[in-house]
Amino acid sequence: MNNLKTISQSDINIQEAILQEKARGIPDIEIGRRYGVSFHYIEKLITEKKGINISNFNVDKEIKSFYPKNFTEEKTTVWSFKSRGNWATHSGEYRGNWSPYIPRNLILRYSKEGETVLDYFCGAGTTAVESKLLRRKCIALDINKEAIKLAKQNVNFKFDNTYKPEFLVGDARDLSNLTNNSIDLICAHPPYANILNYTSNQKDDLSNLDIDEFLKEIKKVAEESYRVLKPGRQCAILIGDTRRKKCVIPLGFQFIDVYLRAGFKLKELIIKRQHNCKTSGFWYANSIKYNFLLLAHEHLPIFEKPIKKEQSIVKENTFVYSGNETTIKKIHLKKKFEELETTTVWNFPENEFEKLLTKNVFERYKNPLFIKFPIPEEIQKIISEKIFIFKTGNFCVIQTKDVRINGYIRPIAKEIIDNLKIDTLKIKEIIIVNTENKNFNHQFPFSKELKITHQYLLVYEKIL
Repeated sequence: MNNLKTISQSDINIQEAILQEKARGIPDIEIGRRYGVSFHYIEKLITEKKGINISNFNVDKEIKSFYPKNFTEEKTTVWSFKSRGNWATHSGEYRGNWSPYIPRNLILRYSKEGETVLDYFCGAGTTAVESKLLRRKCIALDINKEAIKLAKQNVNFKFDNTYKPEFLVGDARDLSNLTNNSIDLICAHPPYANILNYTSNQKDDLSNLDIDEFLKEIKKVAEESYRVLKPGRQCAILIGDTRRKKCVIPLGFQFIDVYLRAGFKLKELIIKRQHNCKTSGFWYANSIKYNFLLLAHEHLPIFEKPIKKEQSIVKENTFVYSGNETTIKKIHLKKKFEELETTTVWNFPENEFEKLLTKNVFERYKNPLFIKFPIPEEIQKIISEKIFIFKTGNFCVIQTKDVRINGYIRPIAKEIIDNLKIDTLKIKEIIIVNTENKNFNHQFPFSKELKITHQYLLVYEKIL
């Protein structure tokens, strides 16, 4: 049943039964048990038969509120929404769509009423709905005509607003219908390089491409984005990492590099935390046994088109990095943790931050080479001088943090990965470490710049 193109009559009957079960609202997990199929099979079947990747066929929704309850704008670089948001027509029926809290924050921070927001990966229209609610004009594109139909349905509600979103079936790589310097803000959530398919083999669908081809095509999107965006304005893109052969692929950093090379500067680098990761029972046991972490974060870079075109990838000469190389050879742990962190986001109380971070690193990675806050240009030399002590299966953990220079972010973790090129070392994890403080948003006054509150742990494993 892996191929939906060549199937028997019995398989056809099963497919029809599955679609009927979905229409009745039966959960995927129950359908899988009844018919012996995987979640991926159900998802692929729905995408092929319906022309769109949706989890719920009945998308009509009674609107109870046009606004999120107790909403406050984000003020730090870690955004965490335990509830995805269900005001207006927002819902999670379109697989992989982003939380409406994200475009709401972006639109409020980086645009004004009456300005134009562009979303060229429209999906179910989350950005378009928020643009309408916040009284912005919106141009929304998607390569899938079925997604555009769904998006139009989702914005079809009465609201005190003179601006009606404009929907187009179109390709993000070709924005020729838009003039130069005409867009005030770009908000988009692209497909993630053959991780989640949004159409059934539709020509030019980026979600069907593997990583290298995906990044090649994203270059065209970045160049078109730069052309249509007004100078001094922002382009926000949510992108996640992936994993291959037990190692993380830093797709987020690779994606950022494409946009920087198109001419953009990096205004902010936000971490969006995911809350749907299981961290107990089966997943916890296997995380420890096979030494892997569940991906629990995505990257939300905010790019800015400079008022004057600059070579954005040229490093500033004024860079000063606080923190010298510190190598921790060995730590005596008084007692073993009852539980280790099992996702790629580690949140620790401020008063125990260093202790809990260090214990997790040393218990999970068995006394690794631990390097704190190295200068990116020196990391190759630092590791090369110590590689002789590495055995196959040994780990090197690098702790680092982004810095802000002249109003822009220098992505230090990305630069370390770019600079560290040793064939026998493979990056196993990118971990986000954050100080746990529920009152962060209330502590800081609103400013044009977000407070950088997260750090990174880059975990490398010697494979040969």
